[in-house]
Amino acid sequence: MTRTSRVTRAMTLALAPFAVAGIASAEDSSDPIVIPIHNWSSQIVMSHAIGQIFEGMGNSVEYVSTDSQAVYEAIRLGDAALEVEVWEGAFGASFNAALEKGGIHEAGNHNAITREDWWYPLWTKEACPGLPDWEALNACAAVFATPETGEKGRFLGGPVDWLKHDAEKVEALEMNFTVVNAGSAAALWAELAAAEKDKTPIVIFNWTPNFAEAVWPGEFVDFPKWEAGCDTDPTVGPHPDRTYDCGNPADGYLKIAAWDGMPEKWPAAYAVLQKVSFTNPQIAEMAKLVDVDGMEPEDAATAWLEANEAVWKPWVE
Repeated sequence: MTRTSRVTRAMTLALAPFAVAGIASAEDSSDPIVIPIHNWSSQIVMSHAIGQIFEGMGNSVEYVSTDSQAVYEAIRLGDAALEVEVWEGAFGASFNAALEKGGIHEAGNHNAITREDWWYPLWTKEACPGLPDWEALNACAAVFATPETGEKGRFLGGPVDWLKHDAEKVEALEMNFTVVNAGSAAALWAELAAAEKDKTPIVIFNWTPNFAEAVWPGEFVDFPKWEAGCDTDPTVGPHPDRTYDCGNPADGYLKIAAWDGMPEKWPAAYAVLQKVSFTNPQIAEMAKLVDVDGMEPEDAATAWLEANEAVWKPWVE
């Protein structure tokens, strides 16, 4: 018996009294609950952890690889049931656009504060001592130049579908940098690990919570402070004729989204989803199990559930 099946069986036994009482999955549709999977580890592990809880309740779950921006339209239309990680900086605009159309809603909030922006490991400060100020970074741009970028500094951004608008930021702030997008989160960590070997200065896209802050101490670049509208209204921010002349929110939210039809179709699962809330350290641990310990996401989810029954069992009770 696999670890996943052992945990699912244990959860099924633990939840049996609630099913008899009529408050577990007897109320839920037999159709699979479709959970989207994206391209960063904490989201994948968290999706499987929540899915395994649903399976322990007797539900069927289907995981579908989905674009991290288009997912909100998929949920709105009922093609997916939920999204476990709605990051304000990366996905707030897509989430809000779907909210305005209808069919999707906020189902919960994680007890976590997020930040997503340009970041560097501390050894980089030796080559650019004015950091974390963005103007000091720009003055040091030549330090980050590569054959790929010529005389300009290289900024390694996240995957294109995360829509961080780094190129627009570079243009708005007249930075001497070229944005190169990594194909995945794993590619970011691989470049960072390679740079560590000889302490090569590097500036990349990073975010919190994730495991990286424990492995590579570093700092976010201080850009002009985020103000609501600085990404859409040229009059907001330091340059009255430009958008994206600001950093990303330094205290962003991390929400859970759900299809409007989920409460009626899977009421028991939805009741659990509304109670789900992870903290920064818990989310970082989920990512670490994959990105540092090398576990498969499904096994990482199972291991996390085994080690943290005190966290999730109250959600199903």
